[in-house]
Parts: sequence; structure tokens; C-alpha cells
Amino acid sequence: MQELFNTHIEKSFPDLKTSKFLLACSGGVDSVVLAHLCAKANLDFDLAHCNFELRGEESDADAIFVNKLGKYLSKKVHVTNFKTDAYSKLNKVSIQISARELRYAWFAKIQSENTIRYLVTAHHADDDLETFLINLSRGSGIEGLKGMPYNTNTLKRPLLQFSRKQILNFAQENKLEWREDKSNAETKYLRNNIRHKIVPLLKQLHPSFLDNFLKSQHYLGQTSAIAKKAVEQIKSQLFFVEGETIKIEIDKLKQLDPLEGYLYSFFKPYGFTEWENVTNLLTAMSGKEIRSKTYRLLKDRDYLLLSPIKEEEKEIYMVLEDDVTITNPLHIQISEVHTLEKPLLKTLYIDKEKIKYPLTLRKWKKGDYFYPFGMQGKKKLAKYFKDEKFNILSKENQWLLCSGDKIVWVVGKRPDNRFKVTEETKHILKFEVKE
Repeated sequence: MQELFNTHIEKSFPDLKTSKFLLACSGGVDSVVLAHLCAKANLDFDLAHCNFELRGEESDADAIFVNKLGKYLSKKVHVTNFKTDAYSKLNKVSIQISARELRYAWFAKIQSENTIRYLVTAHHADDDLETFLINLSRGSGIEGLKGMPYNTNTLKRPLLQFSRKQILNFAQENKLEWREDKSNAETKYLRNNIRHKIVPLLKQLHPSFLDNFLKSQHYLGQTSAIAKKAVEQIKSQLFFVEGETIKIEIDKLKQLDPLEGYLYSFFKPYGFTEWENVTNLLTAMSGKEIRSKTYRLLKDRDYLLLSPIKEEEKEIYMVLEDDVTITNPLHIQISEVHTLEKPLLKTLYIDKEKIKYPLTLRKWKKGDYFYPFGMQGKKKLAKYFKDEKFNILSKENQWLLCSGDKIVWVVGKRPDNRFKVTEETKHILKFEVKE
């Protein structure tokens, strides 16, 4: 196996020959074998071990074992302890998810502090098969079925082409020591159930099952790459970026076949997984929206509007005096000037004596009206937005500069006639929105 491993590194992981990496080591047979293989291949690495404090003295013994392994291999060992159970309860996630989040965050911290680019893990072919079956049981798409990526910009899995049997044989032939996690034998977890009950049956039905599975994974990966390229080409024709918002024409979406497949490919990267809700949004009333953890998808007349979810903004910002620079929520320079220049879209000139401090910056609310510059009479802001073809997100994001209860400026759009500069004006205030 050592020779096969060396050839595999030479061909598929040349970066590991020239760069130091961090090797995640639980003390189990898989990571112990990987550590020995890498050491014998003269690769430069540190070991990293997490004590999740879930098995009492056994967890502590695992950490002691990995420290001894590091000394034997002459490798630096990083060890940390996690209150995994407390983290799980606090964040209301499973122990498995908690352990994953904690360890990968810690690995990233070590890498950053030690300028180590790559993390190497001991996932192997049987792990990949188990993950495939788990995702299959949950109704995954092709992304979930094509398997673990073996080589990314920061994560390397050089044992993915090797089976658990090959790894165990190498450990036994070389009389290696490792730690056994008794919880791996329990079948209360889905992965362990698949490992101990389903996978052995599949291998029994077909002796070459694992090899054939790896071929299928390879073909699925190629199919996924072709599909991704085609989807991105269509997406480039449908998704139009306007500031922080992506605008998608609904009628063009509806013409795609199979629609659900395209919706899955388009919106899964933004965290959307309830495809019935996404599909229903196409025929919903304007104003209907759905949210993922990080994005909102909004129906606005003939379009879907996709935008990141922002932190809650204050409703009102105060402007106490002139000759200042505002930086929040907008960057606005306020100054007194003596002459008018040709007004630009994001510049406002007003008669200073017509306003009262404090001025406020706020979002619009129902019933708002103003006297649009260049027009006679007042106009409801809702009607102005409609006439100017503001979409829902644009209305939500529009700031108003106000003096008392009067709108001075629909910022960056239209000033109010009541505050305009006239021949009688003695003091002129200039408001300029900076990018």
C-alpha cells in the first residue's frame, strides 16, 4: 500500500510534497495509517487531535496516544478539548454536527496561526460509500451522490481511493497500534447502522461492489461537471445583477424543463432546499417571499428578487448639524456653500433656513408624501415608487432625508420642492452622497 500511496501522492497531490499540511488524527486506525504513510513518504505535516470529552477517560487516553504517536513520528501535535455536549445543547444541533463544527473551526484556526494551507483527513472509500447511502436515503441530488471531493484548494483526502480493508491490512502487516472508539460499534447512529448492516450485505451480493461504486462516483463527478457548466451558461442569461440584488424574470424560468431541476441547481448555492416553496413562489402574489439562512427570495410582479439578508438596521438616524460627514447608514457629506453647481443625481441643494434640526434619515412608511421638485402639488411616496418602477427591495432600501415630519429628499432620487433654493435664499446647504 505504501508504494500505491506514494504514486497516488505524486500523481494527484503534488502540493503535499512541497507544502506543510495539518493532518487530522483521531487516533483511530484510519488516521494512524495515514500518518504513517505520510511519514514514510517524507511529507511535512503536523498532527491535530480533538478531545470532544464525550467518552470520559477513553477520550483522554486518545489524546495521550496521539501525543505519543507524534513523538514517535517526530511530528508536532496540536491538541484541544471541547465541551461538545454543552455546545450541542446551546446551539440545538446534534452531537455529530457539533463535533464537526468545532473541529473544522479549530483546524482553520491552527492553519491560520501557523500559515498552513492544507488540511488532510483520513476519509477512505468506505466512508464515501456510507456518505453516498446517507445522502441517497435523504433524497439528495447529484451533488450529494457524487461523493466527497478528494482534492480542493484547502482540503485533501488522499485515502479516498483506498478501502477500509486495505487500511486495516496495512496496519496489521506493519504491527501498528491504534485506538478503538467503542461508539463506532453502536448502531444507534445512521452512519454506523449503514456501516455494520447495509454495506456488508452489498459487498456480499457483489464482491466488486466497492470498486464498481468508485467507478460510478467518477462517472457521477464527470456528469455533474457537465451539468454544472450547462446550468451556469443558462444562469448567466437569466440572472441579472443590480447592486446587491439579483433579478430573475419569472416567465423565462417557467420555460425551463425540467423546472424543478433547474430551480434546484440555481438556488441551492444560496441555501434554499424546500423546492416546493421555491416553485410555488413563481405563481404567488407579489410581495411573497421565502428565506434561507443567508438569502431572501422575493416575488415582485414579473420577477424573483434574490438578495442577501442584512443585519437589522436602525429605523432612524439623526443628523444634528451641518458641515459634517455622515457615515451610517449612508456616506453623506454635508456642507454650506455659496454657489449652486449643476446638481447631480446624488447631490442635493436646499435652503438652510427652511429646515429644522435634527434632520433624520429613515425608511419610508405607509402614508408618506412629498412635493416632488419640478412638479405642482404633493404626491404619495407609494405612487412615486410605482411610477418610477421601484421593485419591492428598492422601496425597502430607499432612505429619506426628513426635517421633522416633512420629506426633504428621496435620497439620490428626487428632492422636495418646499426646500428648494430660490433668489431669496441666503444660506445654501449641499448634501452629497459618496460611494
